Amino acid sequence: MTSLQPIRGTHDILPDEYPRFAHVVEAARAVTRLYGYREMATPVFETTEVFARTSGETSDVVMKQMYSFVDRGGDPLTLRPEYTAGICRAFITNGQQQNVPFKVFAWGPMFRYERPQKGRYRQFYQLDIEVIGSPEPGADVEVIAVGADILDRLGVLKDCVLELNSLGDSESRAAHRKVLIDYFKAHEARLSEDSKSRLERNPLRIFDSKDEGDRALLPNAPLLKEYLTSSAQGFFAGVLRGLDDMGIAYRVNPHLVRGLDYYTHTAFEFVTTNLGAQGTVLAGGRYDGLIEQLGGPPTPGIGWAAGIERLMMLAGAPESAPRPVALVPLGEAAERKALSLARDLRRRGIAVELDYKGNMKRRLQRANKAGARAAVILGDNELAKGVAAVKDLDKGEQKEVALAALAEALSG
Repeated sequence: MTSLQPIRGTHDILPDEYPRFAHVVEAARAVTRLYGYREMATPVFETTEVFARTSGETSDVVMKQMYSFVDRGGDPLTLRPEYTAGICRAFITNGQQQNVPFKVFAWGPMFRYERPQKGRYRQFYQLDIEVIGSPEPGADVEVIAVGADILDRLGVLKDCVLELNSLGDSESRAAHRKVLIDYFKAHEARLSEDSKSRLERNPLRIFDSKDEGDRALLPNAPLLKEYLTSSAQGFFAGVLRGLDDMGIAYRVNPHLVRGLDYYTHTAFEFVTTNLGAQGTVLAGGRYDGLIEQLGGPPTPGIGWAAGIERLMMLAGAPESAPRPVALVPLGEAAERKALSLARDLRRRGIAVELDYKGNMKRRLQRANKAGARAAVILGDNELAKGVAAVKDLDKGEQKEVALAALAEALSG
């Protein structure tokens, strides 16, 4: 018989754990609304070209991690490994160019075939925000501030450090690329096979290498900051000035890079050591060339993504749900009355537990197990008088309350 265990790298989010998941999403939703972001969603799969174009042929996501397949119609499709490409595709195909700045928040499952580890899965969930159509450094400051405020609302910001760097403009990167290739070519024999393949096509990706031999070469590698044009320096200065004005602490990390050509100017990460080794909690950057790479008009953009599972591990417990009241009907007439009474109470915002069977003792036991704050007892005598016996399960006190006044009495 085939094993019914979940697929390696996937996990079930059970009811006891789900409130922590929902807490992360709701915190992000609340903060993004304050900044004027609108929520959206895209399909979980796109034509493979969307991700192959935007992730770059030499990226690990394309080469090793994408879940790609050919459907019955012969079309190559890919489960989304990240949200940005799909949102940019939606921006183009839905004619949103007239609605810039296009400020959106999204969340949902992503799929990457990678080695499962703490807080990282093959099906995982991300928060994502994007601002499309704003070339000013103020947009960079805002998306970083949104991330900081979400982390703060979750109680995580105090344990994180914001690192950022400038990737410059195309002129800066072209000048840096030349000297970077020259440097690594002089040490090519010491490079890993992956980095050798990246050398001509995407040398910045070598900075992301985990290979010890590659990493030993990085301290002496020429840094992009040494080749920034004056306009790129001015842009980055504007971002840092905005963060200072907002009171958001940061650390400039000249080794922080994004290896793909459409990334420009600001790259940033919120990192923590509370997950063991230093781990990234939230990361993003400016991608002014991405829309054009997808076939749209030249359009600036910036955004970030954050793993929900990792935030769940770091965040404190959410507030407990309101304690319910338990309806305890005794007899057929009371059972029928309890159905309409339960619906009326729920419509008035009162959580209600209503079991389908059992005597009074068993129902009260279940009410205690559910954490109920009160038991509303209905029997033939109570129905005849138009009342219910309401028992405070914390104090043990019991009183009669008219059915017409029940909702008001339980709302206190």
